[in-house]
Amino acid sequence: MKKLILGLTISLGSLAFAQEKTEAKSKSPITFGVKGGMNISTVSEVYDNGWMYSDQKAKIGFNAGVFANIPISEKFSLQPEILYSGLGAKIETSRMFDLGPMTKLEGKETLSLSYLSVPVMFQYNIIPDLYVEAGPEFGFLLGGRSKGEWTDTTDNIKTTTSYSDKLSNGLFNKFNFGIGIGAGYYFTQNLAVTARFTAGITDIYKHDNGNAVRNNAFQVGLAYKFK
Repeated sequence: MKKLILGLTISLGSLAFAQEKTEAKSKSPITFGVKGGMNISTVSEVYDNGWMYSDQKAKIGFNAGVFANIPISEKFSLQPEILYSGLGAKIETSRMFDLGPMTKLEGKETLSLSYLSVPVMFQYNIIPDLYVEAGPEFGFLLGGRSKGEWTDTTDNIKTTTSYSDKLSNGLFNKFNFGIGIGAGYYFTQNLAVTARFTAGITDIYKHDNGNAVRNNAFQVGLAYKFK
């Protein structure tokens, strides 16, 4: 009888230990990490009405910050991030005026916008090391600068004026909202290569004269997860 009770006790103990070990493996802990990389950003407006032309080209910036990865199930996780993100665009503008002699005014401007960005990405693991993601991004404007030059051509005489100014708080919205979609691959247990495109939803200007101007950015970089 004692041997039977001892045998049952050992068996139940082994079963409980095995179940506890299995549950521990299935419940991945919350992990934290750092990330950073390059931004290739533009703003959305392109304008051409015959006498005035405006075009936006890509500007290179960077992003850097921290993240937490919160497992929801075996395949899904939630990843909130806090990032510094440099956005903006290179803007080329041309205007024609008929003021007796024909006048052409051309501008080249680099618009640099600094944001504190808070993406909240929902991630799906296709395989353990490869994931895709999508989710909202909330941005808060920290500041920025407009730098460039204007060239005035009248009767084939060119006059160029350069400028570099801080952004006026009265012109730009402090809050920015966008939707991000991306992917990442962990080629080691800790280190991943990441890529994401974020399309702006809100207007960056407070007064846009009916033409909405939104941030768009492609980001590529590295993420390091502490384990």
